[in-house]
Formats: sequence, C-alpha cells, structure tokens
Amino acid sequence: MTTHTEQQSTADLVRHMSEQVSTLVREELELARIEMVEKGKRAGIGAGLFGAAGTLALYGLGALFFTVGALLALVMPAWVAALIVTVLLFGSAGVAALIGKNEVAKAMPPEPEAAMASGKRDVETVKEAIREGRT
Repeated sequence: MTTHTEQQSTADLVRHMSEQVSTLVREELELARIEMVEKGKRAGIGAGLFGAAGTLALYGLGALFFTVGALLALVMPAWVAALIVTVLLFGSAGVAALIGKNEVAKAMPPEPEAAMASGKRDVETVKEAIREGRT
C-alpha cells in the first residue's frame, strides 16, 4: 500500500479511512470501559468505607440518644422523654433523606469524561483533515 494519497484510488482511500475510523471507535470504547471500571472500583471502596463509618456512627448516636432520653427523664416522665427523642430522630431522618435524594439526583448519570473528551478531539481532528483535503 502506498503512502501517497495522490497514487491511491478514491475507493482505497475510503476503505482505509473506514478501517481507521472503525479502529478509532473500538479504541475509544475500550478507553471508556477502562475508565468506568476504574471509577466503579473507587466508588465501591468509598461506599464500603462510608458504610463502616455510618455503622459506627449509628452506634454512637444510639448511645447519645439514650443519654439525652435519660437526662430528660430526670425532669419528666420517662415515656415523654422517649417520645421527644423519637420524634426528633424521625424528623432528622426525613430531612437527611430529602437532602440525600437531591445529591444523588445531581450526581447521575456518571460519564466517562476522559473518553468523551478524547472522542471529541478525534472528531475535530477528522473534520479538520477533511477540510484540508487530507485523509
């Protein structure tokens, strides 16, 4: 195969360009897959650590709420103190759920930014080459 485009037929040039574009698309898809796998691993590790932290914090909060209830029980009946603590807990849980829902909605969908940027650069390079009349 010659390297000079003047000596190649249009069919050869189109076939060669088709092969290159096909290879380029496969490589971009592989880059996107690799990037998403890496991000998935990091997200999994982070989620596991957050889960462990949340579990420990839950036990600590349980102890704190028991302490608050015991302190309130010194000045009122124990059932009223327990009811106050329970209502405050459920109210806090509702607020946290709403905030969490909004944060998750902002984060979706995850995108492979590096692969997308690379693909855009490739498209621009091909467009520029076509404008200049080379392949």
